[in-house]
Amino acid sequence: MGGVCIGGSAGAGAYRQSSSGPGGPEQTIVAGTVAVLLPIPLIQVLQVLTIIGAAPGVSGVIARVEARLQGRRGPRILQPYYDLGKLFRKEALAPLGASWVFLAAPIAAFTCYLTVPLLIPVLTTFPLPLGYMGDILGGGFILSLAGFLVAVAALETGSPYAQLGASRAKTFAAITEPVVLFVVFTVALLTATDLPYALAATVRSSAGQIIRPAHVLAAAALFMVILYETGRIPVETHTGTNEFGMIEEARPFEHSGPYFALLKWGSAAKQLILYTILLNVFVAPWGLAGTHEAGDVVLAMVALPAKACALGVIVAVIDNSFAKLRLFKITEFAAAAFLLAVLGVFTLYLGGG
Repeated sequence: MGGVCIGGSAGAGAYRQSSSGPGGPEQTIVAGTVAVLLPIPLIQVLQVLTIIGAAPGVSGVIARVEARLQGRRGPRILQPYYDLGKLFRKEALAPLGASWVFLAAPIAAFTCYLTVPLLIPVLTTFPLPLGYMGDILGGGFILSLAGFLVAVAALETGSPYAQLGASRAKTFAAITEPVVLFVVFTVALLTATDLPYALAATVRSSAGQIIRPAHVLAAAALFMVILYETGRIPVETHTGTNEFGMIEEARPFEHSGPYFALLKWGSAAKQLILYTILLNVFVAPWGLAGTHEAGDVVLAMVALPAKACALGVIVAVIDNSFAKLRLFKITEFAAAAFLLAVLGVFTLYLGGG
């Protein structure tokens, strides 16, 4: 243990002590209070745990708000956690003729969802070491890989509904994935980088960055893509039973037991990851920890689900304010998102936005 006098003040509160146990978090004593500094590897693990731990809860809040807006009592907010627990206790079955890919795909897809939180600012404003493994495009590619694995598993089932959902998902993805590329391209032109932490730092630097026309158009395009990727109105409804209109909900049609639980959990984690990218990178990168102190990190762990629930309420209002689009109209919705992203690029170059 050592003591260091900071500044030139003569007060007792100007004395600072630091200590750390073997392999434990560092403790810093400033002004009579103890600040526990968390090690970087632990913060990176907490980023992943925050996403997978809070994701079902955010889905539960959205479902509860939707029910209230429709005049129903609705499920409990914690109902998704109970559903996952029940599914993990059930027996897993596989369709006759399905290969090992059918059972391996949910595990591989869930692993992809565990990887993306290492690349994006979930809890901290400062970049973590593994955050340099890939830029925001790399995170998008990993999410696309997860979607591809789920689609392959759906094709393995031989079920017409699952195969139909997988086919539709990949068809519409041919339009939505270029939208993401244009969104990243637009913001990268504004910030001169496509690293998520650098993008968020640029937005935090000035409120004027958020209301720049190019940034607003790119954020609006990304929000439309999120509505599609999470299977929300006007693209799809989570509460309907019309198999012919299913996309996201149709792909895990034939899975059961723990594998179905992983797909549902992964879908909720994907939703929260996309919300985190929109909130912590594009729209509201506040409430993040600026230091390694445990208190700041814990506050960030609370702030992220709170912001995600606020965004979820907006999504729930949209769900109850618009009708589901007919299937052939979904391409027009995706094309509108693409045009917004392209308009953002033109606004930046031609209008100084």
